[in-house]
Amino acid sequence: MSSRIILVILGLCCSKETSASSLSVPTISGPDIAMSGAIVEFHCEVQEYEDEPILLQLYKEEDQSKPLGEYTSNDGQPANFLLVVKTANDGYMFCRATVQNDSLIEPTFSNRHYFKVLEPVKVSELVIQSGSAEFFEGKTLILRCITAGNYISYSWLVNGQPVPKTQRHKPHLDLLYIYRSTPRDSGSYMCMASNRFSETQDYNSNSSEVIITVKELVSEPEISFTVVKHQLLNISAMVTCQSTRGTPPITFSLYNRTELISSDTVMDRITTFPVPVILDRHMGLLECQANNGANLTRSQWLDLEVVSVSGPVLMHYDYDVGENFIINGLRLYCKVAKGTHLQYQWFLDGSLLEGQGNFYRVDHQPPERSILFLALRKSSAGTYHCEVSHSFDNTTTIRSEKLYIDKEVLNRLPVSVVVVVFSCFIFLVALVSTCCCVSVVYRRNFYGEKLLWDGEMENMFFSEDELDVDEYRDDTDLFEATRIDDNYQGSISSIDAMQPFQSFSKH
Repeated sequence: MSSRIILVILGLCCSKETSASSLSVPTISGPDIAMSGAIVEFHCEVQEYEDEPILLQLYKEEDQSKPLGEYTSNDGQPANFLLVVKTANDGYMFCRATVQNDSLIEPTFSNRHYFKVLEPVKVSELVIQSGSAEFFEGKTLILRCITAGNYISYSWLVNGQPVPKTQRHKPHLDLLYIYRSTPRDSGSYMCMASNRFSETQDYNSNSSEVIITVKELVSEPEISFTVVKHQLLNISAMVTCQSTRGTPPITFSLYNRTELISSDTVMDRITTFPVPVILDRHMGLLECQANNGANLTRSQWLDLEVVSVSGPVLMHYDYDVGENFIINGLRLYCKVAKGTHLQYQWFLDGSLLEGQGNFYRVDHQPPERSILFLALRKSSAGTYHCEVSHSFDNTTTIRSEKLYIDKEVLNRLPVSVVVVVFSCFIFLVALVSTCCCVSVVYRRNFYGEKLLWDGEMENMFFSEDELDVDEYRDDTDLFEATRIDDNYQGSISSIDAMQPFQSFSKH
């Protein structure tokens, strides 16, 4: 009996598990996109259901603490959920199905359905995250576009044009970064925001413009001075301080070593300070300082000294040679021995040559020298000289020697050159002639001595004055006698040798 009860209980459990596994997965349907504030409808349905009521619930995946809607289905009808759309509803939706009267049946879940909630964009303002709208170059500029809405695309304009795409300009969502800013980044900035509901419906909003000013750092000033002469015969140095870059106002200060002479704030990059000077006396070392609020820069040191013009004025020239070794261009150089702030002047036959003419050009390089470039023509022939004086006072003028320039004369060989060449030629002829004469005399002496030597040797062996003829004849007779005796002895020997053969023949 007890075993039957156990079997019945197990059968009921198995039937419960079977029914639990028979609850199908619900399906969900609804809109893909909606505007914030709109009313939309989502549907949940279970195709296979039990006799028990089924609870259908609508959830947002990111927040499952509370369902967005609930519906109990007794007859298999789908659940319809009406929803007033909020921005928080953006995301994935799903349905949950649960058998109400049987807690042993596991609930089932639908697939996820992405629901996009669009809130029309609206720009409230453009703010500068990095600080002031006016700053010095080198800093990072950060702009932020404050907007309401979602799914927003941003674009940035400067002076009505798109912000350039470089390594220094980095837009990121609602932020624009400009690294290592330069004065070229100055301008009127605006952000444009937009989002799209459909292919035909866009929402756009623009910010107000923000003026950004990136100021230049002041560069190292250059220092120089000119000299002016006053009516009271006093002279002054007009010291110029100038920076090539830097946003005004700029404050220039002039120092004589550590002593401040004067200071001036200007809306330009240049200013001038008058300083009294005494001729031929060193007045100290001057320095310019420039400051426009960000940095202080200093110039090189400058010797303040005005030297009188004095000494000889030297003039020389060099030339350019063209085809056939003809001189067609000339450069005249003029230089004075001593003096500063000089003025050079060139003259042709007493007439002043200024700037550039049809055959000349003047190039002043004070205080070192002045150069006169000449193209040799008929019109350029004449007498040239240069004069040197102070640029601020021409009462003292020093003149160079005069030099006559003519193309034909320059291309003619000088007498000295002709004399030297002719002398060298005569010397070579004389040298060759001398060598020839010496050679002839040497050969004559050499062969004469050789003939004399040969004669002496012949006389030594064959001269009858030194040789005894009789002795020579006696020796000859003795030689002949010896030769006859040898022949005779040979004959006898040959006869003795032949006698045996003769005897044999007789027998």
